[in-house]
Amino acid sequence: MHNQIRDLAFADEFIKAQLVENPEDYLVEDAVVVNLSPEPLVTGTDHPAIVPAWKSTWLRGGTIRSGERAAIIKVLKPTNLGGCMFRGWDWLGNRIKSFPRDTPLFISAQDSIGLVTTDPHVFTNERRTAEEPQEFELKLNLWWSPGDTDCFIHNEHPFLEVHTQIHGLGRMQKFAERDENTLYEDVIMPTGYSHDPFCRVTGPNQWTYPWHRYYADTDSVWLAVELHPKG
Repeated sequence: MHNQIRDLAFADEFIKAQLVENPEDYLVEDAVVVNLSPEPLVTGTDHPAIVPAWKSTWLRGGTIRSGERAAIIKVLKPTNLGGCMFRGWDWLGNRIKSFPRDTPLFISAQDSIGLVTTDPHVFTNERRTAEEPQEFELKLNLWWSPGDTDCFIHNEHPFLEVHTQIHGLGRMQKFAERDENTLYEDVIMPTGYSHDPFCRVTGPNQWTYPWHRYYADTDSVWLAVELHPKG
């Protein structure tokens, strides 16, 4: 069945967030569209275009012609958006004891949206064709930070991940060491942009990440797309 729609767990009066399964000729008035599938998402009518796997675009009166699964997300009310901590979002320091006490980084509820099959080497762009497909649970959540926030250098994740900028301007950064003075790559994240995966596959269900962080240049909301291995 086409155009099966539901709200994501972090949707509220401030943020529109919907999941669309099997979109077909689906009109998007004004929102960031994230392809949550290893297959291409086709947009447009007279001039079709491709949103590659795990990438995104910003449609304004545009159409999703076809695809497997997409998230449609837009900040509706930027005023007082930072009050998300009073609307059920959690400060990350409540989950990680070593997290800096003066860092205002907040995480929304997480939504498990189903299973997806992909080759992790294809996900990380280490090869073009799938040779070892496996099943993952796909989970989504949003993050929020005010401008000029260092969102913590880290390098450990038990899952594959990418991020999409939903609101504001930020950057994903890589470091040689856990020291901001060792920055060696700066990926600018304007609204509607998804970065390439940072990790590399190093074994069965093993992914190695460089030291990295998100940095919020302005008040920012960004989406985390996580693929958790099954079994």
